[in-house]
Amino acid sequence: MDDVISTVTSDALLAFRKKIYFPNDMVVKVPARSDRAYSPPPGFVTVYEFSLRAGLRFPPSPELSDILTICGVSLAQLSYIAMLIIMGLIVLFRDRGAVLSPNYLSRMGRLIGDTQGCISFRSKWLDIRTRDPSKTEELLKILKFSDIDTLHYEGRYLSKYIDEEYLLKKSSAFKIIIEDHIQEACNHIYDVEVKALEADCMEEDFIRGFMKGVCAVQRKTGADIDGLTPSQASSDPSSDSGGEEIESELQKAFSLEEDEDDIDIL
Repeated sequence: MDDVISTVTSDALLAFRKKIYFPNDMVVKVPARSDRAYSPPPGFVTVYEFSLRAGLRFPPSPELSDILTICGVSLAQLSYIAMLIIMGLIVLFRDRGAVLSPNYLSRMGRLIGDTQGCISFRSKWLDIRTRDPSKTEELLKILKFSDIDTLHYEGRYLSKYIDEEYLLKKSSAFKIIIEDHIQEACNHIYDVEVKALEADCMEEDFIRGFMKGVCAVQRKTGADIDGLTPSQASSDPSSDSGGEEIESELQKAFSLEEDEDDIDIL
């Protein structure tokens, strides 16, 4: 995996800047041939395309930083759907005048790590078999929803909250998300990433997480990569998934059963 070279180009970054908000003070660097995802230059963090398409924005919101800190994981370990759900919930909570804390997130679902180091999301609050009525009532009160059906609907269609047009034109929360404290946020997220990378490298989990980035490249370019099996290449939803596919994956995330190999992260 150390020999895999990034396919990101200057043109690709320009395209992202046109489609996705980046603060003017944020430095985005095209990887050199000698750079590797597991070891970004000092002061930088590795970000995958599917994370940006799933709603990741910079500077990272305090809610996301707190979740990463408590869970002890890096950005690269969050699957496409897990990132989409977290970012969607952050905006949903802010639009409803609330803040998504790690405690609230843990009441709504679980972040689960598999044997390959990939972090996914499992629902508690939409599954009638495991729902705690007291927690449901608390969520309705916090989010100012009148009934559970409305909460269900918002949960299944979280992808609308990470849409760029929605964030820029409709969301009252977005002006809070793009805070002016750029350097402070950068330092915070970098510290989180460094700690996660140290743990990952020691346990060889980061190489598994890095494999996800290679899979994303394989799916996008169609290139053959030595050692990458078809099942590995299709292990995560494609960053080019259409709206219907995204909603289908979200509904799966809110109805999955436990697996014996699951590892509780949060």
